[in-house]
Amino acid sequence: MAADFNYAEAFKQLDLAAVKQDLTYLMTDSQDWWPADYGHYGPFFIRMAWHSAGTYRTGDGRGGAGHGNQRFAPLNSWPDNVNLDKARRLLWPIKQKYGKNLSWADLIVLAGNVALESMGFKTFGFAGGREDIWSPELDVYWGNEAKWLDDKARYSGEHNLENPLAAVQMGLIYVNPEGPGGQPDQLGSARDVRETFARMAMNDYETVALTCGGHTFGKCHGAASATHVGAEPEAAPIAQQGLGWKNDFGSGRGGDQIGSGLEGSWTPTPTRWDMSYLDMLFGNDWVLTKSPAGAWQWTPKEATDSNLAPAAHDASKQVPIIMTTADMAMRMDPAYEKIARRFQQNPAEFADAFARAWFKLTHRDLGPRSR
Repeated sequence: MAADFNYAEAFKQLDLAAVKQDLTYLMTDSQDWWPADYGHYGPFFIRMAWHSAGTYRTGDGRGGAGHGNQRFAPLNSWPDNVNLDKARRLLWPIKQKYGKNLSWADLIVLAGNVALESMGFKTFGFAGGREDIWSPELDVYWGNEAKWLDDKARYSGEHNLENPLAAVQMGLIYVNPEGPGGQPDQLGSARDVRETFARMAMNDYETVALTCGGHTFGKCHGAASATHVGAEPEAAPIAQQGLGWKNDFGSGRGGDQIGSGLEGSWTPTPTRWDMSYLDMLFGNDWVLTKSPAGAWQWTPKEATDSNLAPAAHDASKQVPIIMTTADMAMRMDPAYEKIARRFQQNPAEFADAFARAWFKLTHRDLGPRSR
């Protein structure tokens, strides 16, 4: 681009309504090369936007969605961002269409907003102006560990997380969903969730709103062992054209996806905004089990018509819903439980709290209006 290019001015010329219309169409335009769960890409794009914004930490003000850094190393290859390379590839035709008037940073966040709206949730809207970077940020400290998911260098004493870090392990956005160190300790998970979200400028009220609101949508992917999954994008062969995590289990996509290792949706209605997450969390007794990939997760003690979900790629089948250990923290931690039960009894307050927390999550690092 020219040296005098002004993205803020270019963005003002953008037909934002047309972009949103194109994104809304994309939500249900399932592609054979990466088919949408439940025929809807909405949850996939929510995760992409959340993970773009969720790297922000108050310790040094770095990370966040402000510059589209999810496209570059190391973030594009973090284990927590598994398969988000496909989400960005799905957006490529829209980026091509609007060119320099729409940055990747804005498009990623806007896709998350439109995803929510397309599934019946009313957001607080969208503010643009995020200017892209075009190479990795080499001056951001993500930790001293040399291996993915290691945490040996970031903690000292009993459980003191190094500043300015916020994530509990190298390559995670927040916490390990299976629990601290991969162990299903619900109250230990609550401790990690509280510290991590606090370092990302979220209080308990906002943390519960984001967790319960975000997990109203979508599912986890753990169809088989992670041994079936190849290298991340930065380590993948050039023949894969920038994509990573090639999966040789079955078709490698659709119902054969392998991501976090957990398997299942949180609710029976994973593409619709409703109160089902909280109703499921408090309306079932949960037992510890393992996914097909061997990850710790929680399923209802007794399967009923009300707590089964459609299979993501075969609506004729029903499968158990799940909760992660981090989800169970919303029920087992006294402070989180009080807020979550309040939300369950007050749907309008829950929707408002999630809308506010989502806007803060995706816009807090946007900068001054002068941008």
